[in-house]
Amino acid sequence: MELLTSITIFVLATFLGYEVILRVPPLLHTPLMSGSNAISGITVVGAIIAAGTEQTDLSTILGFLAVIFATINVVGGFMVTDRMLKMFRKQEQ
Repeated sequence: MELLTSITIFVLATFLGYEVILRVPPLLHTPLMSGSNAISGITVVGAIIAAGTEQTDLSTILGFLAVIFATINVVGGFMVTDRMLKMFRKQEQ
């Protein structure tokens, strides 16, 4: 895939993601965030595959960085979801 095509896909995906998140009502943010955590798991797998192909040093470095950032996203998302779910539990006195 050529660089220009890849950049075009990245810009369109960024714009589409921004527009979708902008139009989601606040009540649905938590379920949407839980779903996006699962999608980020797919990102981790794709990043591991990209880093493991070792076609160029740049692709390995970018794949490694993608693994790190996707993992941070997954862990942070689950921590926030867990904290929000604790807010709905009954407190023992």
